[in-house]
Amino acid sequence: MTGIGLISSLGEGLDKHWAQLTSGKTPVPSVDSDSQAPYPVHPIVALEIDSQIPKRSDQRQMGPWQHLGTYTAGLALDDAGIAHNEALLAATNMIVSAGGGERDIEVDTAIMELLSTADEPGPLLNDSLMNNLRPTLFLAQLSNLMAGNISIVHGVTDSSRTFMGDELAGVMAVDTAVAQIQHGQGEIFLVGGAYIAERADMTMLMAMGNTLHQGEHSPVWSRESGDGGMIMGSASAFLVLESREHAESRGVKPYARIDRIVADRCNRHAGAARKTADKLLERIADQLPSGPLPVISGCCGIQPQLGEEHEFLESLTSRGVSPAIRGVTTVIGNTMEAQFPVNVALASLAISRGAFFDPFDSSGTEQVFADRPDQVLISNWGHWRGESLALIGKPGVSLRGGTRS
Repeated sequence: MTGIGLISSLGEGLDKHWAQLTSGKTPVPSVDSDSQAPYPVHPIVALEIDSQIPKRSDQRQMGPWQHLGTYTAGLALDDAGIAHNEALLAATNMIVSAGGGERDIEVDTAIMELLSTADEPGPLLNDSLMNNLRPTLFLAQLSNLMAGNISIVHGVTDSSRTFMGDELAGVMAVDTAVAQIQHGQGEIFLVGGAYIAERADMTMLMAMGNTLHQGEHSPVWSRESGDGGMIMGSASAFLVLESREHAESRGVKPYARIDRIVADRCNRHAGAARKTADKLLERIADQLPSGPLPVISGCCGIQPQLGEEHEFLESLTSRGVSPAIRGVTTVIGNTMEAQFPVNVALASLAISRGAFFDPFDSSGTEQVFADRPDQVLISNWGHWRGESLALIGKPGVSLRGGTRS
């Protein structure tokens, strides 16, 4: 991993996140309790859009979601030292994890108001879809427009693909890039995603599924004793991944290395996700170190998944592992398609800086990790489906069960 672009409610860039999460005090999350009330969200920070998207014509045809992703992709390219290098950009592959694009809230609201009083809502909805929606509205909602805009603005012009599917899309995006590098199907990839929590359409969809936490913000582990619920967060992370040989030929120093990613999905009956995670753990057990191990969890906050994931992580002690868990959603919220790239970015930041983050809450669930982290375990369970584990390590450090190249 040779480049990282990271933006969340904590700030823009790696230094801002490092300062917020290693201050020696419990981090104070940025929370907006009003704009989507009664549902709190972690809002996006203000961006100097011109610095990464200089053309006003490009800016005008994007919404906030595309602004955020395109901007963050530019940060990653800058960080990797390949921005404005036409030859390298032309050889850079891109994989984006994305949900549906921005909607026209006024049109949606008008249609829903009509449907609420209609004697026959079905025909009325069909008529509205045929006659009231502009063709350009559908274009604005295409999930692959983020990749298209990154290509246009930043000149990333090799292969491009977009994955949809909530949190698991981010896992598959990174995993696919890693697999293609390992199999010689590309030497350099730009991969990541973005999510805007302040979108009223997304708040409505999540609320209709009874997935959101209401009222005051609370740390994710404290929601384990109640009904649970997600607090959504605006964030974006993009990563530049390269083969070792390609990075060495450019003379760049990597942040970290992705050692393993394993993932699966199951129906979320009680206990099913835990069983799936246990099976995934068996696939990486020979690479787990003994003793203290930093763990970054993308725990969503919904029960029973939250409790099951917590129990799963605590069960690592039976393998001689002492997990120092950090529930990332406490400080930046659930960021959906961007969650796994964000977690990978944070794990890589910790490895490159030679220290782990302070506990994110004062409940006692999260223990101090005082050593230099050689490896970080990521646990990333989706709010509906999709369980995954990943190991992020230091380049050049030998592993149990194998040696990193």
